[in-house]
Amino acid sequence: MQQTTVHHFDQDTRSTPAGTDTYTAQLTDRWNTASGNPNGGYLMAVGVRALQQHSELPDPLVASAFFLRPGTPGEAQIHVETVRQGRRTSTSEARMHQDGKEILRIVATFADLEQADGRTLSLATMPDLPTPDELVDPLADIALPGITVADRVEYRVTQPPGWLLGQPSGDPSMTFWMRFADGREPDLVSLPFLADAAYPAVMELGELPSATIELTIHLRNRPAPGWLACQINTRHLTGGFHEEDCDIWDSQGTLIAQSRQLAILQ
Repeated sequence: MQQTTVHHFDQDTRSTPAGTDTYTAQLTDRWNTASGNPNGGYLMAVGVRALQQHSELPDPLVASAFFLRPGTPGEAQIHVETVRQGRRTSTSEARMHQDGKEILRIVATFADLEQADGRTLSLATMPDLPTPDELVDPLADIALPGITVADRVEYRVTQPPGWLLGQPSGDPSMTFWMRFADGREPDLVSLPFLADAAYPAVMELGELPSATIELTIHLRNRPAPGWLACQINTRHLTGGFHEEDCDIWDSQGTLIAQSRQLAILQ
């Protein structure tokens, strides 16, 4: 009998109904960043998945998350509320709590992308990257103790980033391939995490990692299997606050996600 692989992302974003409009989730330490806390995109994916369970429509279309406090490994409660149920879209809200304190609030709109039949036009093109097999893994020979999220994702770049070599380039932009390290294929629920899974682009300015205050992601298409091509840019740094824009294309060259986050230097 063929066994079905259960991937870490699916295990660690699962939530269980715990009463009317309430779910519980077990946050794990497999997604920790340099701060010692779970990655913000991972927390967002947990909340979006709970909202997907609650929604009558299958596909997250847009989600905005406000990060109020750091999450920690352990149980979290997620309270969900339908704000509006329409024929083509529905909007709902999730509030994630730990130890009686709200750590994350998400507003998301869902749709059925298979039924979207309006005009389609894209004026942006996928980055012109060599195939992943032709590129290098920037973390292949580097130990990152405690940064367990680095074990969850694979990257391929044309050359290692300057900050990793102690020589920040001064250019806070990057293009690269990315995928789950355990072979899990991308889907819409995983994209809030993947959009936040790379190192902050401001590290190429010689800055330390930053903390996300708010992240919004637009989900444009259901992704095809395979590697994802990513383009990330930061253009403005003001008083320690900066934005980071991320566009993601699937292996077929289709734009599947666009995100922007506001972050603060730590």
